[in-house]
Amino acid sequence: MPLSLNSSLDGLRLSGIRRFSALAAQTPGCVSLTLGEPGEDTPPNVCAKVGEDLHRGLTHYPPNNGFAWLREAICAWEAERGVRLAPENVIVTDGATEALFCAITTLLNPGDEVIIPTPAFLLYDSLVRLARGVPVPLDTTASNFQLDSRALAQAITPRTKAIVITSPNNPTGCVLDRGSMDAVAEAVRTRDLYVICDDVYGELCYEPGYRRFSALYPELADRAIVANSFSKPWAMTGWRLGWVGAGEKVAAAMAKVHQYAVSSVPAFMQHAAMEALATSTAPMRASYQARRDFTVEALDRMGLSVVTPQGAFYAFPSIEGLGLASEEFCERAIREAGVALVPGSCFGGEGHVRLSYAADEKTLATGLERLAGFVGALRG
Repeated sequence: MPLSLNSSLDGLRLSGIRRFSALAAQTPGCVSLTLGEPGEDTPPNVCAKVGEDLHRGLTHYPPNNGFAWLREAICAWEAERGVRLAPENVIVTDGATEALFCAITTLLNPGDEVIIPTPAFLLYDSLVRLARGVPVPLDTTASNFQLDSRALAQAITPRTKAIVITSPNNPTGCVLDRGSMDAVAEAVRTRDLYVICDDVYGELCYEPGYRRFSALYPELADRAIVANSFSKPWAMTGWRLGWVGAGEKVAAAMAKVHQYAVSSVPAFMQHAAMEALATSTAPMRASYQARRDFTVEALDRMGLSVVTPQGAFYAFPSIEGLGLASEEFCERAIREAGVALVPGSCFGGEGHVRLSYAADEKTLATGLERLAGFVGALRG
């Protein structure tokens, strides 16, 4: 009898984002607008802290959940944004990916359901399946990527354990409005659910007065799990640093998952993380907003309908009417035009493609010019 493997892996797909990035890399001269990778480098003042810590020998095991001074700094940073967390209930993680892994692994028993508003980052679906849970997609395309309270209520069953929200959203760049947030809060409050808040793009919101879920509904703090990351707002994707915070009971359980998954993040990176928290994200946000405006104007000239992104660094234009499914569209765009995007099917949003405008201005302009030529050729 052949040896078996974990059957929860059977239905998992490797990242479509990475597949199309690889196709772009294998195509000479191709401009890639696939990855959510800032075109900028990590600020020098943040990088300098690593050298200082290595020089003074901060190379030994840190506390599993991160040094107390970093967790306190995270809580102070969150408090400035209206989110109340206790340092003892915060875990410094290996990026937001591990933060979400800890959260989902902690919450789910086999067969538990998690509602995932789509289009959505594929990670949520995959992590739920790994935990032997059941992902329940909730299509938001008909409501301009907002949540409809009736549709949400209909998606909830006796097995529902949690709802995942991402605002600003990947792949759409949309920010959940107050009606959407209220719908989630009502479901959490009345149906005894958790809400997993993927807040990684919160610092890259262009809307004034934006408030995250945990800031709007502090009375639901024991039901909310906050995942965040240093990757996007400070251009620290390669550092793999993030955090997760929750109420005392959930945080204590997540700490067990974290300890046995990675033990801890490197000691000599944690002063750099604290330095990042003290570094303004406003210049990065302004730069992305300018690129957003440039991208939306270019898509409009191409005749591609798009809901204007309110944050993050993605646009999710519709390609309906061009006669191609999203995967074929993206494959042909690479071959015929030398520009790479990600099919909407990778996010549960067929009929769209995701374009990352995080690239530097020159790369972005070249990519959009090539996309315009490709779209024009399809229209004849």
